[in-house]
Amino acid sequence: MTEHNVVVPTPRRTRTAEPPEVPALYRRVERTVPKLARRMISTFVEEIPLYSLLPREQLEGEILQITTANLRLFFAGLSEDRLLTVDELAEVRTSAARRAEERVPLDAVLTAYHVGGRIGWQALVDDAQPDETDALIAAGARVLRYVQQVTAAVAAAYLEEQQIIYGEERDARRAFASALLTGEPADALAARLGTAIAPAYLVVALRVGSHADEADRGVGAAIASRRKVRRLQSALDDFAGEPVLALLEPAGGAVLIPTTPETTAEASARLPELVGRLQESVGAVVLAGGAVALGAADIARATAQAHDVVRLALRLQWPAGGYLLRDVLLEYQLTRPSDALVELTRLLNPIDRNPDLPHTLDVYLANDLDRRRTASALHVHPNTLDYRLRRIVELTGLDPSTSRGLQLLGAALAARRLSG
Repeated sequence: MTEHNVVVPTPRRTRTAEPPEVPALYRRVERTVPKLARRMISTFVEEIPLYSLLPREQLEGEILQITTANLRLFFAGLSEDRLLTVDELAEVRTSAARRAEERVPLDAVLTAYHVGGRIGWQALVDDAQPDETDALIAAGARVLRYVQQVTAAVAAAYLEEQQIIYGEERDARRAFASALLTGEPADALAARLGTAIAPAYLVVALRVGSHADEADRGVGAAIASRRKVRRLQSALDDFAGEPVLALLEPAGGAVLIPTTPETTAEASARLPELVGRLQESVGAVVLAGGAVALGAADIARATAQAHDVVRLALRLQWPAGGYLLRDVLLEYQLTRPSDALVELTRLLNPIDRNPDLPHTLDVYLANDLDRRRTASALHVHPNTLDYRLRRIVELTGLDPSTSRGLQLLGAALAARRLSG
């Protein structure tokens, strides 16, 4: 065959597919959209408690408008047997974001869409003729598809907006807490949050031990740390009965418990109870120092004192619990700059040649000068204890059986602990 007798076929014209005819059932029910929208509003009010609290103006205005627009979208997808486009869902997402901003619970928002789908389906069922069974069956799947698509879009938009709001509020609250704790002006931040500065605070400095889950060096440790901080905040809020201002990290932080000048003593007395609740919540050892602040201008001073108290308790290796300045008065004073501090530590230098003597003195004072308990704790005979106590008196010139000797020996031991 030569190139001269090659037959080139003529291209065949393709016919454009005609869109499927919209079932008459769908067209009839779509014409009742205004009535359907009002029926939905009435059902929202009856079945969803939150909607019964909304003003009639909002129900008849914005909510009715959104409901009508959603019904139009529903019938567009129903008639054309397709999913809604991103552009068509834009208003649905915008509406969901507004509900999040208004603090409308997500379950109420999603319930409204499910109620709407149910009413739309019932309208199709009520209007269907005996010969429209196929159209009705097809509509069932399309109704479910519509509800699935819009509720997914609503939930995603709502949570996204909620996260933005939460992040902004969290940052604002941290800035507010930081300003109060450091003595910076905080009135503008309080106004931004719509809150008031309490007339008094119990300032609490926290040291929090590690949870067992934080031993994991991988991602699990980071998750456990974040969970611990959330549990700390939740336990603080429960204790105070309101959201508590705090700057928290996995290892601890600073907390402002609101109170009044008249109830500061009561709030301080509850510090051990607070520590107990925190330990139970986070599953880790908690050490706390507390100080009272009377007014915003006093918070920075109280914060420094609370941190000093908890640092002293930590250095003294005291057990978990809550401590106030009165619990560490001697130790606190010994940490203030003073020439006498060095001399105090030197008082015990003569007994350092025998390691048993400093330890014996420590245990003796810890047992309130009880010879029997001290000997038992040291696992020595009482006569041995008496010999060691005599040597301490001989070497230091200080007798723990006298008031002055006891004061100086106790102060010297405390000074040594604090000096490391």
